[in-house]
Amino acid sequence: MHALTKAAGVTGGIASLMAFSTALRGPRIALAPDDGTGTGTKSVADLATEIKADYQKAVDKVKEIAEKALADAKSAGGVATQTKEVADEALVKMNGLSEQISTLEQKLARAPGDGDDKQKSLGEQFVESEEFKSYAGSNPRSGKASMRIKADISTSTANAAGSVGAAIAPNRLPGIQELPRRRLTIRGLISPGQTDSPLVEYVQEVGFTNNAAVVAEGAAKPKSDIQLVDKQTTTKVIAHFMKVSKQSLSDVSQLRSYIDTRLLYGLGLVEEQQLLNGDGVGQNLLGIIPQSTPYAAPIAVAGATSIDVMRLAMLQAVLAEYPATGHVMNPIDWAWIETLKDGQGRYIIGNPQGTITPTLWGLPVVTTQAIAVDKFLTGAFEMGAQVFDQWAAAVEAGFENDDFTKNKITIRAEERLALTVYRPEAFIYGDFGRAA
Repeated sequence: MHALTKAAGVTGGIASLMAFSTALRGPRIALAPDDGTGTGTKSVADLATEIKADYQKAVDKVKEIAEKALADAKSAGGVATQTKEVADEALVKMNGLSEQISTLEQKLARAPGDGDDKQKSLGEQFVESEEFKSYAGSNPRSGKASMRIKADISTSTANAAGSVGAAIAPNRLPGIQELPRRRLTIRGLISPGQTDSPLVEYVQEVGFTNNAAVVAEGAAKPKSDIQLVDKQTTTKVIAHFMKVSKQSLSDVSQLRSYIDTRLLYGLGLVEEQQLLNGDGVGQNLLGIIPQSTPYAAPIAVAGATSIDVMRLAMLQAVLAEYPATGHVMNPIDWAWIETLKDGQGRYIIGNPQGTITPTLWGLPVVTTQAIAVDKFLTGAFEMGAQVFDQWAAAVEAGFENDDFTKNKITIRAEERLALTVYRPEAFIYGDFGRAA
């Protein structure tokens, strides 16, 4: 503050001084409670109270000096030097206290965690911990210091403070993870057909005596004979169903589609077994294998391998006038053939880097678990057999018994079909001979 040297200036300066002291009176300060440590350290509340009291004393002192200065100015026409020095000292003290109060207000108004009052990081807690100070003070060249941190919040689902596991939302994948499906192949090998009757009849040639010969002029011609028989087969029904509540169908949008697909796949599994292995008893189809011709090597091959056996089966079908169009075997047997090696360890037909459809002797190889291990079926599938559909595989839904009153729906899948094997000689069935 400048010294007061003129009476007129004194009057104006003192008035400004009193106005300034009044403006600084009673600042608003939010004080935190005492920390209660009992260590002699003053709390924020104590410190704020003391500063406020000192500030009020300084204001009062300035007012007293200002009144005295006014009185001196009126009586003597000027302000005494001693009075000016005392006024300067009082103003300096008051300004210092005002700055301290302003600093406290700024700190208390600051958001939690900002500036100097922010929560200490884990690194700060670690270097200030007693374990680290003791370790660092020993001038170590090796070893380690540790600090235990107690988690206030955890993913536990226990009924305890800080347990928030129940609030964690799982990452749920869409759709339904299905069981694996077998690749169905046999129907694709056989000629397709349709029927509108449960009975399929056909005529089969079972004998032919060919007496055709060269005939001299005027000589009698030889007579040939042919034997035909009537054959018939009936359509069989393959079916199954599931019951499902209306609520589940409403709640899971893809459930109906999933059930339909699964029911149709179930029909296909049974159908493949029936087309190959059905014994014709009761409601079973009479499959290809029970009607096929047993394998009998037309020629002898020394040390015949599995590959040789398949070639001889093809020869047997050709000799019956039905050239084979494919091979059927278990995946285990095909893997056996693909891994056969010569004397130098080279694969005979297998190609670990190949992606071409499996073939053997120029014919496609169809692998399916519907045929037993160590067995094979080679034949003219399109010429020798045909499948007739009376009911194509379909899915229907409706009420059964008390379904309506129980809010349930019965979903059914079924098909009706027949299988005809025209020439048993067209199919050769046998063993590889590796299993006992």
